Amino acid sequence: MEQHSFLSESTVWLGIKNERIVFGGNKNLKIYGTLKCASGKSMKRENRVFFSSEKEALSLGYRPCGHCMKKAYQKWKNGFIQQSNRPK
Repeated sequence: MEQHSFLSESTVWLGIKNERIVFGGNKNLKIYGTLKCASGKSMKRENRVFFSSEKEALSLGYRPCGHCMKKAYQKWKNGFIQQSNRPK
């Protein structure tokens, strides 16, 4: 995970070009999504983080975006709800 506020614009573009940056996320909300997502484009630079893979984002406790990653979000949501409803 890389924080946008610590990267120059040229480093970000190079990372996207070289596919080291594939997903963006909001570090406060713990949500990740595609780089083309309108929700992601409107967040503050200091809150934006980048991931090289979905696996990386999930392993760090981020959830898929409900706007740009609807199928992954539903899968995450259904798994979360099922886990929450299990008797203790």
